[in-house]
Amino acid sequence: MQAQRDPSNAAHVLAAAFPPRLAGDVRHVLTAMPDSVTAPTTPFEVEVRGETVAIPSRVYNEEPNTGYGRTLSETRRTILHCLYSRHHDGRVRRRHLERIVASGEPWAVPFVVQLVGEHVLEIITSIAQGLPGLAEPGSAQRRLYGEFIARNPAFFARTERRVVSYWSCYHRREYGAFGTYPGCVLLEALRTAGGEQVGTRLPRNTPPPRVG
Repeated sequence: MQAQRDPSNAAHVLAAAFPPRLAGDVRHVLTAMPDSVTAPTTPFEVEVRGETVAIPSRVYNEEPNTGYGRTLSETRRTILHCLYSRHHDGRVRRRHLERIVASGEPWAVPFVVQLVGEHVLEIITSIAQGLPGLAEPGSAQRRLYGEFIARNPAFFARTERRVVSYWSCYHRREYGAFGTYPGCVLLEALRTAGGEQVGTRLPRNTPPPRVG
């Protein structure tokens, strides 16, 4: 029989996904999240404007009541949606992703970029639709995401490799050329945005985006 997880430890793990200045807001959100017998899994570390955060790969908490988010401040709603964008159910991830993808908060960006490297095509489509500014030089979205990519080159390289792997495993029949795959299109936009921030082209860890 699986042991009941330690709620205090789980709360600590989830709080570590955000900058320390948000600790009070995170605690408030966590009080409304139903407990889970399965602990958050395998956090990945990234840098957000000079601070290291550790975001869980998956969370297993059921969603709060539908109306709960309406009682929260904008910051707390964004925290809630960020956490549930790591949910083990892809439909839940997508639903909450769509509430954060257009956020201007730097600490929400890694939750979105992580999902670029996952296999659910509908999620990748939602990211592309929510980030039209990636294609616009000088836009706030392009600067925001470019800064994150520039600060986290190893994380971006790992995301690239995952996109190629999932394309080859799940989507190659539909998208015979990697350059036509929506995940590749997103990677190219993110790479360009990151390169603008560092003033040079970023290394490529994917096949060239040729479509012919």
